[in-house]
Amino acid sequence: MQLSGMHVVGLAATIALIIGIGVWSGRRVSSAADFSSGGGKAGAWIVCGAIMGTLVSGQATIGTAQLAFSFGMSAWWFTLGSGIGCLILAIGYAAPFRRSGCSTLLQIVSQEYGPKAETFGSVFCSVGIFISVVAQVLSATALLSTIFPISHLAAALISVVLMAFYVIFGGMWGAGMGGVAKLILLYGTSIVGGILVYALAGGFGGLMDSLENLLAGSALGSVSDLVTVENVHERFTSLVARGASKDIGSGLSLVLGVLSTQTYAQAIWSGKSDSAARKGSLLSALLIPPIGIACILIGLYMRGHCITADEVAALQAMGQAIPEGMIQIDSTAQVFPVFVTTFMPHLLGGVVLGTLFITVVGGGSGLALGMASILVTDIFARKSQRVRQSKTNLRVTRGTILVILLAAVVVAVSVPGAMINDLGFLSMGLRGAVVFLPMCGGLWLKGKIPARYALASILAGPIAVLAGNFMGLPFDSLFLGMAVCLVILAVGYAAGRKQTPAVPT
Repeated sequence: MQLSGMHVVGLAATIALIIGIGVWSGRRVSSAADFSSGGGKAGAWIVCGAIMGTLVSGQATIGTAQLAFSFGMSAWWFTLGSGIGCLILAIGYAAPFRRSGCSTLLQIVSQEYGPKAETFGSVFCSVGIFISVVAQVLSATALLSTIFPISHLAAALISVVLMAFYVIFGGMWGAGMGGVAKLILLYGTSIVGGILVYALAGGFGGLMDSLENLLAGSALGSVSDLVTVENVHERFTSLVARGASKDIGSGLSLVLGVLSTQTYAQAIWSGKSDSAARKGSLLSALLIPPIGIACILIGLYMRGHCITADEVAALQAMGQAIPEGMIQIDSTAQVFPVFVTTFMPHLLGGVVLGTLFITVVGGGSGLALGMASILVTDIFARKSQRVRQSKTNLRVTRGTILVILLAAVVVAVSVPGAMINDLGFLSMGLRGAVVFLPMCGGLWLKGKIPARYALASILAGPIAVLAGNFMGLPFDSLFLGMAVCLVILAVGYAAGRKQTPAVPT
């Protein structure tokens, strides 16, 4: 795909702006506390920027458009679940997190259930976060390989270099300030993209008419089991097009993932007050879901104008002609960038491409920061007294981020065709199964559950999620993982009550 000079100008200017913010914010970092939590000095908008800078990522934009291309409105669950999670974070968890005196979620677990629970929880949480980092690298790779004639490996390496610049210099300050700048750019471009789709398609009714005409009763529709007009409407206008248990479970995984992810807790701890932390999370809850709607509109519009390489092969195997005027794409992950380069004015399109890329970069770098904080604070610092020293801690955290990003490149290049949002749902589900219920016990059921039951829950929950995912259950594997955790902790609560001597009257 050939970019014009104006595309390149808009793209380069946007990327340079965010890199500049990351480097400039590094001047505010003089200690490990500044790096990991902004020194507890952030206002509501910086808190919001830090949350959205990671949460509104390649999964929320490129991944949502990709899923909408195939399943319509059910692609909203990523941003809808994210918004609900931020709302609950603000109302129920921001103040307790800050009162806990901890710097990681697993320290809350450790205070109540001991160091073994913290160590095993750190490992499983890190696996969950790493899956999401891989999803960001896949998003960035899809974007770069679509607009530039480069290999997947080169695109992945370029993306992690920029992720490193984004966060290694500024840490939470870089993520927060970059997130605010990205928020402004992303909202502007999303509004423009949504308006443009509405104008081109003639409203939502026009979008559905074009899909009916293209798919219902056609050979292309039969490839996707869209034989009738009713099939088309059921697929693209339902929030549960992939099945209620799967789609609602995906939304629940986002809610629990937000509440159980170190990166978003760090944003809460970075607030200068409980009020600033709560307001920042509420702003995120308000602002995230509409971005998903804009990306869904783009995905639906491109379903009416694009055909994938697999669909072309299927039609040829059936002896059917390829519909005229269709844009051929290698994979559905290219839906959003192809829309930008094909249907937007070039300078604006360049800005949008830059914003999309920085959205992915910010998401990956923020998640890498959260994962590094868990590993360094909850594992490395427990093994080495030297790592607890502020300057050494800062160097080790930055080095760990770099290792995480390079490892994500290796995995992303190995699975280039993965569905981005499915990785995101799995990642969030794993984090929720590991942390959420033991963390709630540590906050509100102190002394009620014996440590061995919490440790069993931390081990069994994520294993159940992974097993359910590989077994192809008819419902989201998060339900299985959370059910296993709940049963184990309930048994532990009952056992703890039996061991507590009665108070004499």
